[in-house]
Amino acid sequence: MKKICLFTILIFTLSLVQANGKADTYKLLSPDRTMELAVDLAESISWSIKSDNRVIVSSPAIALELESHGILGQSPRLVKSYKRSVKSVVNAEFYKKSKIEEVYNELTLEFKGKFSLVFRMYDAGMAYRFETSLPKEVIVKSETINFDFPEAKQAYVPYIRESIYRYQASYESPYDVKSLSDIYADSLIILPFLVENYDGVKVVITEADLEDYPGFYLHINSERNGFVGEMAGYPLSEQAGGHNNLQSIVTEYAPYIALTKGKRSYPWRVVTIADNDAELLDNDLVYLLASPSRIGDTSWIRPGKVAWDWWNDWNISGVDFEAGINTETYKYYIDFAADQDLEYVILDEGWSQSTDLLSVIPDIDLQAIIDHAKDKGVGIVLWAGWSPLRNQMDEVFSKYSAMGVKGYKIDFMNRDDQQVVSFYYEVAAKAAKYKQFVDFHGSYKPTGLHRTYPNVLTFEGVFGLEQVKWTTYTDFPVYDVTAPFIRMLAGPMDYTPGAVNNSNIHNWRAIHSNPVSQGTRCHQLAMYVIFESPFSMLADNPTNYSREVESTCFIASVPTVFDETIALEGKLGEYILMARRKDKNWYLGAMTNWDAREIELDFSFLPEGEFEALIFSDGLNANRQASDYKRELVKVNNSSKLTVKMASGGGWAAIVKP
Repeated sequence: MKKICLFTILIFTLSLVQANGKADTYKLLSPDRTMELAVDLAESISWSIKSDNRVIVSSPAIALELESHGILGQSPRLVKSYKRSVKSVVNAEFYKKSKIEEVYNELTLEFKGKFSLVFRMYDAGMAYRFETSLPKEVIVKSETINFDFPEAKQAYVPYIRESIYRYQASYESPYDVKSLSDIYADSLIILPFLVENYDGVKVVITEADLEDYPGFYLHINSERNGFVGEMAGYPLSEQAGGHNNLQSIVTEYAPYIALTKGKRSYPWRVVTIADNDAELLDNDLVYLLASPSRIGDTSWIRPGKVAWDWWNDWNISGVDFEAGINTETYKYYIDFAADQDLEYVILDEGWSQSTDLLSVIPDIDLQAIIDHAKDKGVGIVLWAGWSPLRNQMDEVFSKYSAMGVKGYKIDFMNRDDQQVVSFYYEVAAKAAKYKQFVDFHGSYKPTGLHRTYPNVLTFEGVFGLEQVKWTTYTDFPVYDVTAPFIRMLAGPMDYTPGAVNNSNIHNWRAIHSNPVSQGTRCHQLAMYVIFESPFSMLADNPTNYSREVESTCFIASVPTVFDETIALEGKLGEYILMARRKDKNWYLGAMTNWDAREIELDFSFLPEGEFEALIFSDGLNANRQASDYKRELVKVNNSSKLTVKMASGGGWAAIVKP
């Protein structure tokens, strides 16, 4: 991504404030001057963010411990400090908007010991990172990360729920809403993570530009007024295990977290702050803080939708062949995709031998499938377990790119230690070499890799629709209007929506082979507008979609990347109303939790002129039969207002064209 209109002011002196004679304090304002960062240098380095003289969030200590170099941040000795202010425009690719205005104030503190701290204040929050200028490689023993919340009311907690391995998880968890005093001690919390203060201000903690380094988790501190960062150690030994032996289970960790270059920038620790919930729905900090694109020519990257097989268990009907993981079934999926102008069909788990991606099963004629898809204008995507792919990466990419495969859904990493984080970058770079894209499943949260390598189109790391096949969880509509404020702030999420078998709260049950979604049909339709994913699944089967022509045509008509995004309204855990623009067309989506509600939609965001809105709304009987909906055409302009009515677990969606 190219930055234009760059305006930088460097100030090499910074006023020094004595805080009771004990600490040197360096201050930095957000560009709109509503928030102030104070960094205190004493026996340790601490920071706090205030607004209206109230502390929103603070950290009692940050540090980086390196073997042979000591603890960077302990008794720090400042060498130099300087500020700069930046205003630029970032051209974004395959994103929720085509251009992002980036405005921030930056403070750099350089210390004896060849390390620095960089702080940035945006109107939407703060980020900081360590930088070192040391010779040769270094061993990072630990990083001290703390976040204190003196006015915390409650937190939205996605625990690691797997009970066997502390640092090996699917990163798929619903949110427990808890006071800090009620959070489980020593249980790890997945990022992004949200804390709500008593004044309604929301703070989301995550990280950006994670490379050659482990990701971090949080756990409650001993005082129960904040959280402490924790990272997996560097893996020393692993063994095959997990699902179908596709995973690599760490059996021994080193007493350090990373072995890395001595001259480098470390990941950004990101603190997003919003006093209006809707601001979290249109936040760009992770994308902006990521390293710019390393792919020069991106013209070959094609975002789009994909007909998916695994969720619907290949359950097609009305055909003259036996459905399953075979050539004829995939040709049927391809024909459906072509009829709906879908870009891709995926062959999920089962097309190859489980641990050998070069051994295609006898029932699959892969070249015939690829050739049939090519004739129909459809691309083929292959599923791959991460551990087999790691062992066969060069052979797999070389062979299948030559055959015409367009990309890979890579699954079951279930780790974010340094080695696995490096695997993500290796895959992204190698896939780009062969002009292929990547969808990471079984993945940790996005940290900006989709900007650095735009061929990485989406990530799982979300409690998505696949869970309805087996879960006892009955609050998906609540989760669906919670995750966009928290998880989606980090980047695209492959929730895999699109169920056309829908159920209300009273009738729903988990069904593995013929699954049913919680909430209404329009709740599912709205996901294609609200949920960000440049590579977006159609989870249900082609037979079901063929019976639901209106809904299927709507889904197929919604783009997966946009030129503009507006979060019109939203309240965490309750409802969302979003508008997105692609070219001259607008796409609107609304969802609610299990509470039926009405929202007034103001069309003032539209430009001058007359428009026609194709609207899908919950039917009068959607509370009884969740698949009930109403489709209508309505004339609107930028003076129009409309009442959006949603049933329990409901939704609303529209396409607005001039």
